Amino acid sequence: MHKLETSQLPTSWRWARRLIFVSVLPIALAACEQSIDVRGNLPEPEDLSKLSPGVHSRGDVASLLGSPSTISTFQDDKWYYIGQKTTQFAFFAPEVLERKIIEISFDPAGVVANSKIYTLEDGQEVDPVDRITPTEGREITFFQQLIGNIGKFTTKSE
Repeated sequence: MHKLETSQLPTSWRWARRLIFVSVLPIALAACEQSIDVRGNLPEPEDLSKLSPGVHSRGDVASLLGSPSTISTFQDDKWYYIGQKTTQFAFFAPEVLERKIIEISFDPAGVVANSKIYTLEDGQEVDPVDRITPTEGREITFFQQLIGNIGKFTTKSE
């Protein structure tokens, strides 16, 4: 068997460490890269500028901007295009860079009447309420429900 000299051992270890470092460094840096995610439908500003109130119909809007993110609940006279851009660094919470809600209103004939753009600055913070909604009836545990049902089921006899 061939013996390694002690002077060769540290050199090979140094090369192995360098190789590991050089191969792991790009992976570690890529994991920390900030990515920008676009979610929803964010029409381009030049496409929005092509829409004219009193001229374009619903079909024109759909062919120019695509299908809306949502339509008003009780009447179909308002279309909404909703989208946002976020960025996230490593495992930290995502940060919203841009948020737009584009509201397009139609008149009864289906022609564009008005359009509005709402941005992140137009948003309002909503504080959820902590109360519990009361319910009718008794509060019973799982085991009380399970045992309470014993004997309640009857078979049909003729």
